[in-house]
Amino acid sequence: MRMLQMLVLPLLVSSLITGMAALDGRASGRMGMRAVIYYTTTTVIAVFIGIILVLIIHPGKGSRDEFIKQPKIEQINPADAFLDLIRNMFPPNIVEACTKQFKTQYAKRVVHVTMTVNDTIFTLNGSQVITREEMIPVPGSVNGVNALGLVVFSICFGLIIGSMREKGQPLKDFFDCLNEVIMRLVAIIMWYAPIGILFLIAGKIVEMDDIADMGGQLGMYTVTVICGLLVHAIIVLPTLYFLVTRKNPFVFIAGLLQALITALGTSSSSATLPITFKCLEENNKVDKRVTRFVLPVGATINMDGTALYEALAAIFIAQVNDYDLNFGQILTISITATAASIGAAGIPQAGLVTMVIVLTSVGLPTDDITLIIAVDWFLDRLRTTTNVLGDSIGAGIVEHLSRHELQKKDPELGNSVVEEAEKKPYQLIGQENECDTERSVNSETKM
Repeated sequence: MRMLQMLVLPLLVSSLITGMAALDGRASGRMGMRAVIYYTTTTVIAVFIGIILVLIIHPGKGSRDEFIKQPKIEQINPADAFLDLIRNMFPPNIVEACTKQFKTQYAKRVVHVTMTVNDTIFTLNGSQVITREEMIPVPGSVNGVNALGLVVFSICFGLIIGSMREKGQPLKDFFDCLNEVIMRLVAIIMWYAPIGILFLIAGKIVEMDDIADMGGQLGMYTVTVICGLLVHAIIVLPTLYFLVTRKNPFVFIAGLLQALITALGTSSSSATLPITFKCLEENNKVDKRVTRFVLPVGATINMDGTALYEALAAIFIAQVNDYDLNFGQILTISITATAASIGAAGIPQAGLVTMVIVLTSVGLPTDDITLIIAVDWFLDRLRTTTNVLGDSIGAGIVEHLSRHELQKKDPELGNSVVEEAEKKPYQLIGQENECDTERSVNSETKM
């Protein structure tokens, strides 16, 4: 996993820049609009699947005593969380964005109040000054790649390079080569991936408490989440793919098997990104201009599994507390879960942090997130796999819808279009043409 995480940053930047540079503003705008519509549609569908299942199965029915309390979760204000999302989109320092994310933190402030009545000191408990503490938001940061900021920067950077045409060609060639190097490194790392995934999962199972001690409510909650993710991954996403492309979705999914297993092992959609690129481009033959744009954006903002899990978990916590939710509150949960999933980073257990926002929106106790921590490591892997599948199917759908624009663009781009070669993967057509011209010149000189 460490080797894959090492490649995420250069791959994210290089793939987005080359993908955007290969498209003109109008084509990338249309492609982006289609991708956003797809992301929004699938996320909303996932949220409603989660809500319907949790209301039908009702896993929170029973006594609250069977839960073992875990350590407290850090409190966060929903307004600050959404503002952090906007602040992270525009980092003040692009180098710092590679290692840190902006996050509002809370500090205690002691307020001293002196009260006077009729020009005399009003004393309370023998003191002339009333002292009270209050929590105030202060700017802070946490370690981790600010993927959202890098995505925004890379998209703008790539579009400008594309608009510069000949002047921007050297930069475009540089990022093309960087992308090719990263993909070749991924090919090497893939030889070690099965062993790494095996030990990642084995380590988590060893750390786990006795499964027999898991309460009936938590067991039913786990089953409900798994059912929701299976319905979304096996029925909804393949049906969407078939309706749009009229192709067999399961053949497409079979080509993604390596990426899905990696997502299951690493529990991180960002860490799985290099493998997802490789599977889509080599196995499913998806246009690299589409994957370079859709996948990095999708790994950052498209979280179908996380949205489903957050909506389901919020209603489960309400059921455990015997708290009846009305239609308006359920609608609030669905909207907040959709928005919060966009802000969830592509890292392990990021959904737990954004769960606080969903619970706060309907006045549920945020401390009760600790009730579901015992099984979160397992469910996190499953929802990450669903997220990666959603991103990949999105790339297939966007490519199909954008096929006419991509075909029109091919003759205009000429040698600058990056394509796959059968014997030489990840090589520029421009490089091949240069080799052909050199050979022809040499043959002419011999004649």
